[in-house]
Amino acid sequence: MKKHILSSLLLCLFIVGFTLNVNAQAHAKKKADEATEAWRYEVEVAGTGTQGTYLIKVWSYSKRPAVAIEQAKKNAVHAIIFKGFPGKTGIAGKPPLTTNVNIEEEKKDFFTDFFSEGGKYMKFVTLTTDGAVAAEDRMRVGKEYKIGVLVSVNVALLRKDLEDAGILKSLNAGF
Repeated sequence: MKKHILSSLLLCLFIVGFTLNVNAQAHAKKKADEATEAWRYEVEVAGTGTQGTYLIKVWSYSKRPAVAIEQAKKNAVHAIIFKGFPGKTGIAGKPPLTTNVNIEEEKKDFFTDFFSEGGKYMKFVTLTTDGAVAAEDRMRVGKEYKIGVLVSVNVALLRKDLEDAGILKSLNAGF
């Protein structure tokens, strides 16, 4: 009888601990999503990627470095679609894929799903640093971290996908 009570008690403690862990992860994810919605990041050209890709460094902000690294993927795709990035000596900058400044709001449902956790944006990005951030790319800014991550974005595939979804007009449209 005592073993049964002890087993039941241990099971209850495990369930409570597991629930608290899941709730903490859900809270961290919610905070990360809120940071993404604010689109707080900086982007710079990092080099020349293979044909059809851009290699950029994305600086993301978060209280947790792991969250900033994960958000860098979303931020990289967001920058390519909506903001573009400046060039530097020997490497040309790129304009955004869209020139419609209202498209993000006009197609809000599409982009909410697109940038959701594990969303479609993931198929266009590769972390070239594999999550290993150099010491000079990790800075403390107030209560947050500013993390710089190299990201490769398959822009050719991204453009085609956005054209197929009716978000962007084809480059051949109008000819």
